[in-house]
Amino acid sequence: MSDKSPFVVSADWLQERLGQSGLSIIDGSWYLPFQNRDPRAEYDAGHIPGAIFFDHDKMGDPQSPLPHTFPKPETFAAAISSMGISNEDTIVIYDGPGMFTSPRVWWMFRTMGAKNVFVLDGGFDNWKEAGWPVTDEITKVAPSAFVADFDAMKIASFDDMRKIVEDGTKQIADARAARRFTGVDPEPRAGLRSGHMPGARNVPSSVLADKGYLKDLAGLKHVLEDAGVDLSRPIVTSCGSGITAAVITLALESLGHKDNVLYDGSWTEWGSAKDTPVVTGEA
Repeated sequence: MSDKSPFVVSADWLQERLGQSGLSIIDGSWYLPFQNRDPRAEYDAGHIPGAIFFDHDKMGDPQSPLPHTFPKPETFAAAISSMGISNEDTIVIYDGPGMFTSPRVWWMFRTMGAKNVFVLDGGFDNWKEAGWPVTDEITKVAPSAFVADFDAMKIASFDDMRKIVEDGTKQIADARAARRFTGVDPEPRAGLRSGHMPGARNVPSSVLADKGYLKDLAGLKHVLEDAGVDLSRPIVTSCGSGITAAVITLALESLGHKDNVLYDGSWTEWGSAKDTPVVTGEA
């Protein structure tokens, strides 16, 4: 058995398959304001040959006041079809630094029923550094037919989280940085309280990877268990706005943990409510 996640592929693997029929490559980069990186501008300047840009800010539900809210199945299917991607494709997603926002796209596709979905280990920054092909040419696509098979059970709602926090039916794994989790640092979004949900465990998404490469299975297991996560029990993942929570989801699924859901509203929703319990300090 491999010591790496079955859901990641190497740069070597992808480079050997560039241009093959049935392979769809997606640039799923997105950045926080303090990172001072423009994902669309970077894609336009250079991307993996054949890659299509996935805009996190435009792919959400336009009727939701929250950022990056999971879109309606028909909206997702129409957008992905226009990108020339079908359910039968082998789909590889990457982001700039690796293991930051690409797992969110991976999780979205899987939640919409796609089966052959992978994350590029190391991300685009490492791809470029290794000297693999990069182009600024516009990727030409022909509309395809992506049929969404939405699994609503993979998403936790605000009401679900109220119950989970109240009765502890699921563990909560929070992917935000430690100083945001403990409330030492303020949230980057205005109007949010600092801290975390009662009972939550802190699993910063950054500790699940090393220089953009997802840790091996033993390393993932160690990080999760060291954070106090019991892999034999149900888990809900959370973060700031539902993006990096998927890094924990990727780690869990890589270890064979299936009883997990992602809290899509995450701290943006919980921390902005006036009557939700919030605690600070270590878990």
